[in-house]
Amino acid sequence: MPAPTPTPGESPAPGAGRDRGDACPGALRLHSADDGSLARVRLPGGLLTVRQADELAALAEELGDGHLDLTSRGNVQLRGLAATCGAGLGERLRGAGLLPSDRHERVRNVVASPLSGLDGNGRADTRTWARALDALLCADPAVTALSGRFLFGLDDGRGDIAALAPDVTLIAADEGGDAVLGYGDGPHGLRIPAADAPRAALLAALHFLDAVRRHGTGSWRVRELPDREPLDRDGAALAGRLAAAGIPAAPAQLPPGTAPRPPAPGPVPGPDGRTALSVGAPLGRLTVAQWRLLARTAAEHGDGELRVTPWRGLVVPGLAAAHAGDRLAALAAAGLVTDPASPWHRAGACAGRPGCAKSRADVRADAGAALAGARPPRTETLPVYWSGCERRCGRPGGGRWVDVLATDDGYRVAVRDEGRDEGWGEGRDESRETPDPVRPVAPDGLTAAVAAARTSTPDDPTTRRPTTRHPTTRPRRRDDATT
Repeated sequence: MPAPTPTPGESPAPGAGRDRGDACPGALRLHSADDGSLARVRLPGGLLTVRQADELAALAEELGDGHLDLTSRGNVQLRGLAATCGAGLGERLRGAGLLPSDRHERVRNVVASPLSGLDGNGRADTRTWARALDALLCADPAVTALSGRFLFGLDDGRGDIAALAPDVTLIAADEGGDAVLGYGDGPHGLRIPAADAPRAALLAALHFLDAVRRHGTGSWRVRELPDREPLDRDGAALAGRLAAAGIPAAPAQLPPGTAPRPPAPGPVPGPDGRTALSVGAPLGRLTVAQWRLLARTAAEHGDGELRVTPWRGLVVPGLAAAHAGDRLAALAAAGLVTDPASPWHRAGACAGRPGCAKSRADVRADAGAALAGARPPRTETLPVYWSGCERRCGRPGGGRWVDVLATDDGYRVAVRDEGRDEGWGEGRDESRETPDPVRPVAPDGLTAAVAAARTSTPDDPTTRRPTTRHPTTRPRRRDDATT
């Protein structure tokens, strides 16, 4: 069936007529960059054992550039790989349990509430869902047709993962034993038994694939479908599919959307008397030495597990409260972000030069210099992201954030609000936007400019960039593209 033709003057729906697969890298399909090949290792739910973490460190040291990059989906990337290392890399990942199915490795995109079961604030422990969903995905040959950008989200009820607008979302409900299934970004969901939640998520993904075939659009995400087929239009069909599989489903309202809230760096006391440690990776990148220190902390003082967050941080669960302070101090001394007042908290950057040919600047070096010269803020600040080009790979999703974009004349610093800037994001036509009122900033002026933007109010005209509204295109983010 041919893709629908847009009416004159209408922008085509994202994904309309797409005749190719996505180019998302994986552990077996390496991406060629200027600094060597890149491998992305999926970690469903962000979960890692110490043994798996040790193997990733060894791979980064022996095959890569000695660093591990954390992505906006809680995955790990290895850079600087030889183009011929794929077979050996795959074999070692399989041995560590990090590659349970070669055919499914790029569709295991599952993010989960990183503090689930640790601080007493959630309504369920999403680790059970994550492991069950991963097993179901790897057992179903049909889901290999999903794009590497299709995202499952598991929210323990606190709203952190739902705010990321996954394609299929499971949210622990108020009443015991229930969950709400979200499909796309509409306001409606389906209430289902929590025990059936992973199976319902799989069926929702298969429902999406049927819609893609029916419309012939080549869509990669639910929001790319014609009219996005949200549950207020398509709920009966999905509910019927669930019922046929023995899963009762009733209409439900999804919780109101909020800005994504990553775990704050520092100790996380739990109701069981144990303490977790939450830390950030500076600009999303860790050295092998930093990574091994985290793994050793988990092995010797924690419960043997690490959790990688969708905000480029890590959580080490299960420490005795008496040891948490000393362990956190050791992580801080190693250069990890351990204080929510640090300018490095909620700061990120794309790969930039020399790793990316499209980048106009070494954005990581410029970002590091700007943050190193910044004072700790007195109030909560917006997340900030440095990008080497308009692709803005790996940028934050949802809410307000500071956009630091490299140009031929320096950097442009502006506050983005995806809830207000209609038509902004991947695939937009920048020539139709209102000219940016913010003057280019030289690298040596970034510290002051970024600090001012991060503490700005929503209607501050000196930092917010106006954009032309395009009703036919909704805000989108570039999904975990290279960082």
